[in-house]
Amino acid sequence: MGKLTVRALRAVLVVLLAGTVFVQAGLVWALVGGNDPEDGSLPLTTLRVITILGMVTAQVALVSVWRLVAMVRRGTVFSPTAFRYVDAVIGAIVAAALVWFAVTAVNAPGQREDPGVTLIMGGVGMAVLGVALIVLVLRMLLAQAVARDVEATQMQAELDEVI
Repeated sequence: MGKLTVRALRAVLVVLLAGTVFVQAGLVWALVGGNDPEDGSLPLTTLRVITILGMVTAQVALVSVWRLVAMVRRGTVFSPTAFRYVDAVIGAIVAAALVWFAVTAVNAPGQREDPGVTLIMGGVGMAVLGVALIVLVLRMLLAQAVARDVEATQMQAELDEVI
């Protein structure tokens, strides 16, 4: 991965992380301040708490991707340490899907006249779970690459002994 690509990705990650922290701070301020009257049409407090949790899942994924990019830059991504960060990304994606299903459940009573919206939201949650499965497949590919790397290192050591 080139320097420009790494810098661009890190810039995007920083902007996204700062944005999620900013949104979380605003939501916490609204929760603590309590100066936003609820008319009962939407459970704002519940949605704010769910949104804060959703931002946490995004932050976990962003930090894990940052760590993986650092490992790629150093050339150490094909090591068992990388699995910890990939597992964190998978966990964050699954948690984000669960948070989305919670949003869907909170929103569903307001969609009685048009249940299609709830079905679409459920479909989006399933798509997010599909992304987690894709990352899991990529994790398996990483495991194969790590195994091949270990095997190649052992073969090189044996060859060095022969020579």
